[in-house]
Amino acid sequence: MATDMREVYAQTLISLAAENPNICVLEADLMGATGTKVFKEKFPAQFINVGVAEANLVGVASGLSSEGKIPFAATFGTFASRRAFDQFFLSANYAKLNVKLVGTDPGVTAQFNGGTHMPFEDTGMMRLIPGLTIVEPCDTVSCEQLIRLAAQHPGSMYIRLHRKGSQKLYDENAAFTLGKGMVLREGTDVTLIASGFVMVPEALKAAEILKEEGIDAAVIDMHTVKPLDEELVLSYAKKTGAIVTCENHQVTGGLGGAVAEYLSSEYPVPVSRIGAQDVFGQVGTLDFLMKEYQLLASDIAQAARAVIKKKH
Repeated sequence: MATDMREVYAQTLISLAAENPNICVLEADLMGATGTKVFKEKFPAQFINVGVAEANLVGVASGLSSEGKIPFAATFGTFASRRAFDQFFLSANYAKLNVKLVGTDPGVTAQFNGGTHMPFEDTGMMRLIPGLTIVEPCDTVSCEQLIRLAAQHPGSMYIRLHRKGSQKLYDENAAFTLGKGMVLREGTDVTLIASGFVMVPEALKAAEILKEEGIDAAVIDMHTVKPLDEELVLSYAKKTGAIVTCENHQVTGGLGGAVAEYLSSEYPVPVSRIGAQDVFGQVGTLDFLMKEYQLLASDIAQAARAVIKKKH
């Protein structure tokens, strides 16, 4: 049984490659970090290490895609976004190719790699690319399913992937669809819309805290940030009248931005955004960083109390 999200990623790609020789894996000398050494051992002809050259990683992946391959190219989220953005924008997306770019260690999960390696802005940057699909799994089940869906999806994608640690929030039979969020908990007073490995569990914990106070909170796992499930967002905005978004990312440009932008024009309700508040990252343990950037269940619960008071 897989013990890390990265192990699920690698094992899923091995399964896919056994069925489809067009599946290939690219690394920028981070096979150990990403966990894809096992893929290299199993399918050496479908694996390329380009070295510490992230822009070239995306360029090579784009070339492979132009020849009918389905490349999964992985590196730390900071490098996948800031360092290789131009190549991903033009060589992959503008050219309408089929590159699956995987950005690992999102947000505070970079921990001891510190602020230089802590991507609080990657989703925001990627949302600017026309037509790009952006996903972020929250557990081992969604990780496997979203990787499988990515392999089937006819177009480029950005996959925001937590590397270390394992958790299971979904039943093995859960069915995922790109662009469609998953309701993890029903509620009538406020909706908590979360994404990713660290924030979806915190949103569920926050709902339990609020329950003790008589507040009924719905929880949605918005695993696809783009395209946003606008229909689901609208239905719960109407149902609960208040929204709290929860993301391991800057509140600007990511999930919170997408939800607020949509609702401001379609169905204005109070929206509070939990996430990094226009700051850089820093070195620290995950527990310290979660507290430092106010990403904990207690912070979400407090935001929910405040946003409920703003309802008409």
